[in-house]
Amino acid sequence: MNKYGLIGRKLGHSFSVNFFSEKFKNENIESVYLNYELSNIDEIKSVLLEENLKGLNVTIPYKEAIIPFLDELTEEATAIGAVNTVLFRDGKTIGANTDAFGFHQMIKPFLLNTHHKALLFGNGGAAKAVKYVLEQIGLEVLVAARSPREGEFRLEDVNELMIRHCGVLVNCTPVGMFPKEDLVLNIPFEAIHSDHLVIDLIYNPKETIFLRRSKANGAVVLNGETMLREQALQAWKLWNE
Repeated sequence: MNKYGLIGRKLGHSFSVNFFSEKFKNENIESVYLNYELSNIDEIKSVLLEENLKGLNVTIPYKEAIIPFLDELTEEATAIGAVNTVLFRDGKTIGANTDAFGFHQMIKPFLLNTHHKALLFGNGGAAKAVKYVLEQIGLEVLVAARSPREGEFRLEDVNELMIRHCGVLVNCTPVGMFPKEDLVLNIPFEAIHSDHLVIDLIYNPKETIFLRRSKANGAVVLNGETMLREQALQAWKLWNE
């Protein structure tokens, strides 16, 4: 039986295993989807050698760390600098990125020509895919993170002026995700207004405090569920090309 799976550290409430298990059942696909919880990325070596493994998804915190263990990257994954999908072709492991596709599909109906700047919270693998998409569309992208890289801001330095002038706000961190849904980024929510598009890549809970407080100020809000579904379908397509 063909095997697919998800690589991550804590996967007890993962989207992917439920999504693909239901897909296999509904479409009579004789395959199984497994969670591979790795305490350290070095454990990926044994996973990649498993028999009948046809594809992998990758989530927090290994979207960047997995790259040295793969034989090749797609052009897009190279440009993004993060991998969330692993393909097995001709004896090689190939890193791809379907997060970018999923995010693009999600925001297309909501992005306006008045949205010129975006502010991302977080600088991990998911944030890299989001930044890539928004810059491809033509937006100027600022990044604020707990551990900023060169050219990025510290989260604690985000101020009202930055919020007001960035029409798209995206939480790419796990802050507010189940089971710690009582947490929220410490940003000046009072600067968010009705022209903002506010996105949280978290899907559990469906409405984080980040989204709730933004919506209360009139912003259009989106959670990450559509992105997750779209990236999963794209991964399935790549695995079966």
